[in-house]
Amino acid sequence: MLETHYRASRFCRVLGNPTAYQILRLLEESKKTPTELAKDLGLSLKTISATLRHMRQINLVRYTTASNRKIYFLKDQTLVKILKNIESFVDTMRGTKW
Repeated sequence: MLETHYRASRFCRVLGNPTAYQILRLLEESKKTPTELAKDLGLSLKTISATLRHMRQINLVRYTTASNRKIYFLKDQTLVKILKNIESFVDTMRGTKW
């Protein structure tokens, strides 16, 4: 398997996680701490932290440190276009009869 194909499959696997997808959409709007993400999504900090760790491993998100807090952001704004294209595709497929 080509490395690019392998990395693309890992990217798709992470996007298949609803929590990861919601985190990406929130980070599209602004930088956030894990605590803020947990509060916004109504999920545990443990769940958010584990998901962020997976997203860091495949280079979707990064963080800076301020006052001993990690503040997360999207590594590349191209991701915003990708998410919008996926959502557009899903909307189109919902209207298509199989």
